[in-house]
Amino acid sequence: MRNLDESLLTHLVPFSGLTKNEIREILDQAASHRFDTGDTVFHEAGEATRFFLLLDGYIRVIRVTPEGEHVTVLHIPAGQLFGIANALGHTQYPASAIAASETIVLSWPTSLWPEFVSRYAGFATATQKTIGKRMNEMHDRMIEMATQQVEQRVANALLRLINQMGRKTENGIEVDFPITRQDLSEMTGTTLHTVSRLLSAWEKSGIVESRRKHIVVSQPHQLVLMAGNLHQR
Repeated sequence: MRNLDESLLTHLVPFSGLTKNEIREILDQAASHRFDTGDTVFHEAGEATRFFLLLDGYIRVIRVTPEGEHVTVLHIPAGQLFGIANALGHTQYPASAIAASETIVLSWPTSLWPEFVSRYAGFATATQKTIGKRMNEMHDRMIEMATQQVEQRVANALLRLINQMGRKTENGIEVDFPITRQDLSEMTGTTLHTVSRLLSAWEKSGIVESRRKHIVVSQPHQLVLMAGNLHQR
């Protein structure tokens, strides 16, 4: 990837501790990909032949239940690795990765993962921190599903989205990629009807603004009150 400058990675974990020459070596072994919204980067249970770095855009990570229901496990913002099945000891991807917006991605063969971990200082440590953070987020999600009412779960989901991937606007904080009510239902383990009912009520109260594939949170403090304290962990 000679057309990509080393500065693209210098500020990103786990590349921030590497020299310019080391980053050049990594880039020279990368492939570049562009995905449109809704495109699948890889499928759950597919052979994990490559691992990825998200340069621009957002990735939605989805798992399918035994009953065939789609569950959104988490969202990944730009600047993070994903599809790192090898780091988890897997030979198959444990979930599907879907482009939540237009995305630009770099990828490398999975066979290079052990070399990257052993050769580049800080790569393994930074990757472990990323994995730990995602595991904590998924653990919080499990607690929400088991202990919280639907209103709390939806409020927590919106707070998580604007905290991690929000964009300030004159009307509040907008989720910075296209998101539907169906997406929210898959994130919170509830029905589309319930999510629609909640958002309609919150719109009437001025808490959120919702239009096709866009959600703006106008009163985040009201969501905090409804969500409880889990999102503050």
